[in-house]
Amino acid sequence: MTVDEALNRVNSKETFLDFVATLRDDTGNVGWENGSIETFLDAMHAWASATSGLTDEPMVASEASWRGFADILHAGKFYE
Repeated sequence: MTVDEALNRVNSKETFLDFVATLRDDTGNVGWENGSIETFLDAMHAWASATSGLTDEPMVASEASWRGFADILHAGKFYE
């Protein structure tokens, strides 16, 4: 299963943990823009703090959700 496939399945604690394992096991660094923990966490923070350029809505809803947590982790992979 790809990272994107696992992300799209997140709707519970179990599927979130499946996503985290898939992200951890993602090999080849394809699509990884942030190679250190510092840049990964910085990208997560920047993305979660941003608003959408299309809708001007926050990237992450105010209410916590397993999918929201997964989206933040996923953003750490690619957001610059």
